[in-house]
Amino acid sequence: MIRVLLVDDHPVVRAGYKRLLETDASIQVVAEANDADSAYLAFVVYQPDVTVLDLSMPGVSGLGLLQKILMRDPQAKVLICSMYDSPLIKHKAREAGAKAFVSKNIAPETLLLSIRAVYLGEAAEEPASNLPEVSAEFQEELDRIASLTLRELELFRLLALGKTISFCAKAMNLNEKTVYNRQTKIREKLQVDTLAGLVHLAQRHHIIDANMLI
Repeated sequence: MIRVLLVDDHPVVRAGYKRLLETDASIQVVAEANDADSAYLAFVVYQPDVTVLDLSMPGVSGLGLLQKILMRDPQAKVLICSMYDSPLIKHKAREAGAKAFVSKNIAPETLLLSIRAVYLGEAAEEPASNLPEVSAEFQEELDRIASLTLRELELFRLLALGKTISFCAKAMNLNEKTVYNRQTKIREKLQVDTLAGLVHLAQRHHIIDANMLI
């Protein structure tokens, strides 16, 4: 039996996943969570075989949660299932330690196959799609974002969502001075001077969802 933890901030999405997964007799959904804190607690308590994790959540993102899970259990098997499937996001998810990354647009049976593959330690990726050509300016922005560390990317996301320095410090377990200094460094790396610029850049490259803005 493959014991699965579902992490997504949309109840309807989780309900759909659960109905799908439970059509397979070899899979059992042992817990669900809608944010990073409850997901981490569920991971500790239930010790799932596979965690199916969305990247876009309020507060700490899926990447931040993934890092926290792997700090506790370096062998944890985490499958990212996200609407944001750009090459940059996939690369960062892999860099963070995800075993596989699939899009929410995949066929239902593909998700089942991916969970089994991750459980067995096999590759579980979608077939590569043809990427549209992008402008030189867009590619330069992409390269600058790719230069961010995982912690910097997480802070970039929180700042682009309009979170305060105080909120970011608490969410990332840092002091406010460190967060302030890091956000200055991030703006320098991204060559962005204003909060509005950070927001627009994050939206263009699917770091945040416009519907999540406060």
